Amino acid sequence: MTLLSRVLGLLRDIVIARFYSAGVEADAFFVAFKIPNFMRRLFAEGAFSLAFVPVLTEFKNSRSMDETRQLINQVAGTLGLILLVITIVGVLASPVLVSIFAAGFLDEPEKFNLTADMLRLTFPYILLISMTAMAGGILNSWKQFAAPAFTPVLLNLSLISCAIWLAPQLDVPVYALAWGVLLAGIIQLLFQVPFLWRLGMLPRPVWAWQQPGVQKIIKLMIPALFGSSVAQINLLFDTFIASFLVTGSVSWLYYSDRLLEFPLGVFGIALATVVLPHLSESHFKQGKLHFNATLNWAVQLALMIALPATLGLLLLAQPILATLFQYGAFDDHDTLMASLSLMAYSLGLPAFILIKILANAFYARQDSKTPVRIGIIAMIVNMVLNVLFVLTLLNLTEIPAHVGLALATTGSAYLNAILLARALRRDQYLNLTTAFNVLILKILLAVAGMSLLLWWVSGDLSVWSQGFWHQRLVELLSLIIPAVLCYGILLWIMGIRRQHIFH
Repeated sequence: MTLLSRVLGLLRDIVIARFYSAGVEADAFFVAFKIPNFMRRLFAEGAFSLAFVPVLTEFKNSRSMDETRQLINQVAGTLGLILLVITIVGVLASPVLVSIFAAGFLDEPEKFNLTADMLRLTFPYILLISMTAMAGGILNSWKQFAAPAFTPVLLNLSLISCAIWLAPQLDVPVYALAWGVLLAGIIQLLFQVPFLWRLGMLPRPVWAWQQPGVQKIIKLMIPALFGSSVAQINLLFDTFIASFLVTGSVSWLYYSDRLLEFPLGVFGIALATVVLPHLSESHFKQGKLHFNATLNWAVQLALMIALPATLGLLLLAQPILATLFQYGAFDDHDTLMASLSLMAYSLGLPAFILIKILANAFYARQDSKTPVRIGIIAMIVNMVLNVLFVLTLLNLTEIPAHVGLALATTGSAYLNAILLARALRRDQYLNLTTAFNVLILKILLAVAGMSLLLWWVSGDLSVWSQGFWHQRLVELLSLIIPAVLCYGILLWIMGIRRQHIFH
């Protein structure tokens, strides 16, 4: 389901790139969408889910079903009212938010006003998607992963439909994308209702700020809010700096980040989502040994996927972008600029995936302070590197300045992952055995062989702007499929079998 969502996400971005390229309208929409997306990841997929799922799992395993149902009702009412107030304030203060998060737009009134207008439409998405995330947390706690994983598909379908059919009916076509976000939020929330009703856990919201279960979630959320916000604050800081760079910088970073999000979402976030309730259950019922085994399994599977994906994105950045996006208004220059930032982002893919998994090992034990402290360190380092790299690239090299933002994000991600792993090893929740180290060495050797094959067959990258989309796709698949087969065969030759991955 996550794979389907990510494929449609790429199709959505192809449609947006075809119609809006990397100009004023695209930059304006991406900022108007990024602000509620920031809040969504903070409240919905971030701090709230990380606090809610472990507490709900604890109630499910140690309390009666009535008490568990009551907790769900109380959380739905309390979270819903708080987010409703935030939504109203955000809609009314949209120009203020744009001036904070994209200050560079202040010198371009047309872009600024367009962004503020679209933000009024996209901001209610925070309330709708946060309640959707709560529903997903309930379903995940009952090990029902398919419906929540399918929900993002509806956002992509809504945006694609509005871009193709609604946009031609509007005086300013890009407004269709903002309407698509709002419509998606409504549909995504309604989609969860039948599954909750069948489970017998459809919330009946009540305000219950003072109730112990709600207070426990809030106490876990406050530090988790800072922890989960680190990556989002980094992205917003990237957008803030990019708004001062040449027009197109926001869009180039967006498209390269979206391609990075494909493997990150399909494998990293999906794996982290599945492993969180299992780690919570291990902590409360099965002990440290089982917890350690589950975490080790998740880390080795993540690296088995992340390392070849990293080299694939690095070596094929330009062909992938040209195949997916270089049509209509999206030209050669946009492809080149986006490919440079994609290469910088791709270097950090293993760290981005490991952060998702390792941080969950703390949240599953209801320790939200440690990942927060580590995340704040990484955030400060990222901000310093952002300024340092952008100024260096602006003054000393021919590399575009927006690439420095991607390199800074990559560097701070590795610092974050290393500090998380060190803390888990110190507390004996992550013990990397000799067998684990041997497995990683074999993966690295297989990746090296795959990379040599890709480098040998990739040829001249400048020809990718030629030909129709289906010709480019066939050519791209003729590189990717042999590379994947080569990687799999090399792993098999070195003795890695299915039981090493799934056990």
